Amino acid sequence: MVYQVLLVIGSLGLFLFGMRTMSDGIQKAAGERLQSVLNFMTGNRVAAILTGFAITAIVQSSSATTVMVVSFVNAGLLQLTQSIGVIMGANIGTTITGWIVAILGFKVSMSAAALPAIGIGFVLMMVKKLNKEHFGEFLVGFGLLFMGLDFLKNSVPDISRHPELLQALGNLTGHGLASYFLFIIVGTLLTIIVQSSSAAMAITLTMAYAGWIDYPTAAAIVLGENIGTTVTAYLASLGTTVNARRASRAHTLFNIFGVLWMTPMFALFLNLVNTIVPGDIYAVGGAKLLPAHLAMFHTLFNIVNTFICSFFVPQFAKLVTMLVPDEEKAPGPYKLKYIRATLQDTPELYLLTVKRELSNMADIIADMFTRFWDIFSHPEKPMQDEIETQKRMEDLTDEMQEEITKFLSQCSMDNMNHVSAQNVYSMMRITNELESIGDSCYNLMILADRRNKQKIEIDILAVEKLLPYVDLVNQFIRFIRSHLNEHVTSENMAVAVKLEDSINKMRNILKQSASKRLQNGANVRSELLYIDIVRHVEQIGDHCLNIVQSLAKLG
Repeated sequence: MVYQVLLVIGSLGLFLFGMRTMSDGIQKAAGERLQSVLNFMTGNRVAAILTGFAITAIVQSSSATTVMVVSFVNAGLLQLTQSIGVIMGANIGTTITGWIVAILGFKVSMSAAALPAIGIGFVLMMVKKLNKEHFGEFLVGFGLLFMGLDFLKNSVPDISRHPELLQALGNLTGHGLASYFLFIIVGTLLTIIVQSSSAAMAITLTMAYAGWIDYPTAAAIVLGENIGTTVTAYLASLGTTVNARRASRAHTLFNIFGVLWMTPMFALFLNLVNTIVPGDIYAVGGAKLLPAHLAMFHTLFNIVNTFICSFFVPQFAKLVTMLVPDEEKAPGPYKLKYIRATLQDTPELYLLTVKRELSNMADIIADMFTRFWDIFSHPEKPMQDEIETQKRMEDLTDEMQEEITKFLSQCSMDNMNHVSAQNVYSMMRITNELESIGDSCYNLMILADRRNKQKIEIDILAVEKLLPYVDLVNQFIRFIRSHLNEHVTSENMAVAVKLEDSINKMRNILKQSASKRLQNGANVRSELLYIDIVRHVEQIGDHCLNIVQSLAKLG
C-alpha cells in the first residue's frame, strides 16, 4: 500500500516537473510577446478576459496568471476592474490543460512519443548553434509531462480489486447536496495540497478514468478545484496594497459565485455535457469516456460563469472595495514585495513591476532637483524643512535601490531568455544611476544650506548664468522620465548625446567664468562653492546619459 502511494506521488511529481519545464520553455520563447499581450489588457473588459485566457493558455497555470495580476495591481500597473477581467479569462485558459490531458493523455498513447520528444528536446538544448534551446526545453517538458501522466494512470490501482474502497466511496455518494459539497471541499483541498489546479485536474481525470469516482463526483471535485486555485493568489496578496488584496478577493468571490449558481443547475449541466460530448458514459467501459466529459464540463462551466460575471465587473469591484476598505498606513521603510507563483513563474512579466518602480524613482529625483534650484535661487526662503525633506527623499532612493536590486537579483535566479537577462542587467544599472542622481541632488541642497549658513555671497550675474545650465539638466531628467517605459531609438539617443554635449560645454564656460572672477579678486569661498555646484549638476547629466544608454539595451 505504501509503495502504491509512493508510485502515485512520484508519478504526480514527474507530471508537475514536466508541466513546469514545458511552461518555462514556452515562457522564454514568448517572453516579449507576453508583455505585448499584457499591454492589450488595458482596453475594455473583453480585452482583459482575452488577455487572461491567452496568458494562462501559454503559461499553463491559472494560479501563475492570477498571482501575476495581483503583483501588477500591487505595483499600480493594472486597475482593479482590469484585473478582474484578466482573472475571469484565466479561469477559461486553465481548461486547456484538461483538454490536453483528456485527449492526448487517455485517448492517444503518448508514452511511445514521450521518449523521442525528450531525446529531440535534449539535442536542441545541448546544440547551442541551432538556437532552439527554448523549443528543446518545451519538448523535454512535454515528454516528461506525458510520461508522468502515463505512470500516474498505471499506478492508480484497479478499483474492482479493492471492493472495500469502492464501498467506502459509495457510502460518500448518493447523499444529495451533502455529497455535492463534500466533494467540492475535496477538490478545494486537493488543489491547495498540490498547488496547481492543472495537476489536481489531471488527478481527477485519472481517478475517473480508473473508475474510482463517477461522473457527478468528479464534476463536483472539479468545481472545488476552481475554488482551491484562488488560495495561491490570496496568500500572495498578504502584506500588499489594498487594491492587490481586492484583486485576490475578487478571484475568490468569482469562483465561489460560480459554484453557488451551479448548485441548482448541476444535474442539468451534467446532462447538457452528455448531450454535447459523444459516447455513453453509463455503458460498460464508459469510465474511459469520462475525461472528455469532465474537460467539457470544466470548460463550459468557466465560459458560462465568465459570461455571466462579465456584466457585473463594476459591481464585483464595489463589493471587494467594501470587503477590503482603504486603510491609513503608518509611514515606514520602502518595501518592494516580490510576489511569485508557487509552481510556475513568469519573470519576463515581473520585470514590468520594476519598470513602474523605476518611473516612481525618476519622479522622486526630478522633484529633488527642482527643490534644490528653488531653494538656491531664493536664499531668503526658510531652509531647514526643505533640507529635512530632501534627506528623507534621498533615504527613500537608497531604500528603493536596495529593494529593486534585490528584486532583480531574485528575478535573475529564475530561468530567463537572453533578452530578459540583459534587461535585468540594464535595469540594475538604471537603478544605480537614479540613486546616484538622488545623492547629487542631496549634495546640492547641502551646498545651498552651506551658502545660507556661512553667509556666502555669490555674484547675481553668476547665479543667472546657472539658470540655462540647470534648465538643460532639467530637460534631460524630463527626457529620461518620458522614455523609461519606451524603446529608445537611435534618434532618441542622438538627442541624449546632444544634451550631454551641451551640458559639458556650458560646464566648461561656467568654470572658466569662475576662474576669471577668482583672478579678478572674487571671494574664494563663494567661487569654490559655485564650482562645486557646477560639478554636481554636470554629474547628473552624466548619470542621465548612462540611463539612456541602458534604456537603449532594453529588449
